Amino acid sequence: MTSLYLSALSFSRFIAHLLAGCGGAVLLMLVGLNVLSIMGRAFVPLDIGIGPILGIYDITELGMAAAIFAFLPLAQLNDAHARVDLFKSVIPAQINRCLELLFAVVMCGIASIGCWRLAVGMADKFSYGETTQIAQIPIWTGYAAGLVGASGFVLVSLFCIWRSALRLAGREPEEGGL
Repeated sequence: MTSLYLSALSFSRFIAHLLAGCGGAVLLMLVGLNVLSIMGRAFVPLDIGIGPILGIYDITELGMAAAIFAFLPLAQLNDAHARVDLFKSVIPAQINRCLELLFAVVMCGIASIGCWRLAVGMADKFSYGETTQIAQIPIWTGYAAGLVGASGFVLVSLFCIWRSALRLAGREPEEGGL
């Protein structure tokens, strides 16, 4: 079981870091496009033909949604979601591990429902051919990009349930320098 666990851990880390890297690249692209758009807007009074990027709000909106979903798997893997640890130090370790397992199961449920609803929403937007108002970008593309991150979130959440269950049983293998 140790090698299976370490393989699952490596896969989860790969997925989480790959998606977070893609989310970071999307954010950098959005920053660059917004800077160009703002610079173009500054040249409008000079009437030299340079202006803002049309549809920059649409592009930013779709890109931000994709980036946010891309960061969720890494946050889940690192137990970095917001939580209150006010009483953690006074609760026995075994109860803390039970709560950790409970929270991992709940988060996996939330991730699964979110992934499912994104898929339903994407299919709906695709079937109607809905586009953004200014740039005319098909809205389903934003849903599809978010669905990639949401799917990774579900996969990593499943691993986190297994990891929490092993911790509760006192059988989590050592990571061995991974």
